[in-house]
Amino acid sequence: MWNRIIKAASLAAGAVAGLYGQWSAALNILLIMMAVDYLTGILLAVTGKSPKTEGGGLSSKVGFDGIARKGFIMLIVLVATQLDRAVGNQSMVFQTATVFYYIANEGLSILENADLMGVPFPALIRERLEGMRDRPEE
Repeated sequence: MWNRIIKAASLAAGAVAGLYGQWSAALNILLIMMAVDYLTGILLAVTGKSPKTEGGGLSSKVGFDGIARKGFIMLIVLVATQLDRAVGNQSMVFQTATVFYYIANEGLSILENADLMGVPFPALIRERLEGMRDRPEE
């Protein structure tokens, strides 16, 4: 039974990696950033400091929405990968640009979570984050 589970998991992982082309370090970083962002969001909620719920606490709906957004990001990266393949980009230009955009986006979210938790970081970064919160459409 255990061998079947390992074989099935290996098959699934291989299929996913094949869809994304070469599995790059940037994709690994994106997955790590997504996990850290999600975990810091949970930590915020556990401490009652989440701005996404009325009482600042945990919400299964908010958690599901976060997972769904991260899944949608991976679908966008998949589309960018397929676009690279369609135009013959061996260097994965569209995938790389898309992945780095989302790495930066996840990084900002992690910094926002750190700010809400009271973790100190330079005032200039804090000011820029507050400015971005005031103008989310940009």
